[in-house]
Amino acid sequence: MGARLVISIEDIYNQDINFLFGSGASFGLLPTLQLQLQTGFEDRRYTLEELATKLEREKDRRLIPLFMHYYANCIRPAEELRLDAVTTEPGATVIKNYRTFLLTALEMVKRRKALDRRCNVFTTNYDGCFPLVADALIKEGHVDFVLNDGGRGFTRRIVQARNFGSYLCHGGVFGRYQSSIPQINLIHLHGSVYWSKLEAAIRVDYDLKEREGLLDADARALLQPFSAALSNPAATLDGVPDPGFTDDVLNAFWAKYELMPIVNPTKWKFHETVYEEHYYQMLRLLSYELEKPNAVLITFGFSFADEHILNLVMRSLSNPRLQVFVCCFNSLERTSMEQKFKGHRSVKCLMLDDGVMNFTAFNEKVLGWPDAADASDVATTAPVAAPAAGGAGVPI
Repeated sequence: MGARLVISIEDIYNQDINFLFGSGASFGLLPTLQLQLQTGFEDRRYTLEELATKLEREKDRRLIPLFMHYYANCIRPAEELRLDAVTTEPGATVIKNYRTFLLTALEMVKRRKALDRRCNVFTTNYDGCFPLVADALIKEGHVDFVLNDGGRGFTRRIVQARNFGSYLCHGGVFGRYQSSIPQINLIHLHGSVYWSKLEAAIRVDYDLKEREGLLDADARALLQPFSAALSNPAATLDGVPDPGFTDDVLNAFWAKYELMPIVNPTKWKFHETVYEEHYYQMLRLLSYELEKPNAVLITFGFSFADEHILNLVMRSLSNPRLQVFVCCFNSLERTSMEQKFKGHRSVKCLMLDDGVMNFTAFNEKVLGWPDAADASDVATTAPVAAPAAGGAGVPI
């Protein structure tokens, strides 16, 4: 194949670049929606959204305990995330990879023309990896950039869609030149643990030290056997015990859970109208960006389980100049993505020849600079025209 990179930064840096990150990016630091519970079909495992949909449809009493598990193992760790507390592997590597990606993206936008040094990072993750790592980079003082999370204000920062169209600009002392500060727009498609409802608006606040958890120690202890079964590769649904919570406890948890600013995995919707309206505004923003004449979309760690996003990208493929690169975790994931985008030659599904595509490999072998390529382990790429036969991919 020769020494080359699948995605050449030199070819795309001057185009309208959009990234789409899913939970696979934070894997190793925070859990994904993948469970270990057997489905009973070809050694497949339930994802949380699949199991939640099944339990909801069957009116199974274990549905709310499943969301308790989701909160305790996915949401609460994201709320409590502090970079200085991440000192062991594999979490430290995940943080390092976010840092590497941000520096790469900034190098890309720095090469753009003076008043258009921006790119968009869309993410379905509600954790703080992007803003916390960006804040650490800014504090070091070696890189001047803006991470625009859509918030505006001082004592109360309010998230609004229109703020993603703003940028900061350097001007000469005598007005002889202008140059925009490199900027990354961070768009949370599924909400953020740092959001809260403020009347008819969304407030963003990165200080969560005083936020209380939804489950006390007794509830977590009662939930432990239930969570252990979900994490047991030998377990089936029949072997998952009912934790034994009273109706009052279940209803009290659910009332608080519904106020959280995150998408409900069973229907990919928010419970609150304010968040729901913002969600669709962000989808419209993604659609608008993908309709631009020289748009590029690069996805990583994202399984396209959100049908709204999948359908939006499908519609955007009518743009003949749109380039889409789907980075696949392994061969099963690539087969799944080829099936989803069958017949669309502008979609390229990328897979490493020598192993799985984790965040480190994505940074080094897919999105690295040209002199970092190694002919022995570059990724393979194929337009989605004639997908290979195979089973469903593993959501990441």
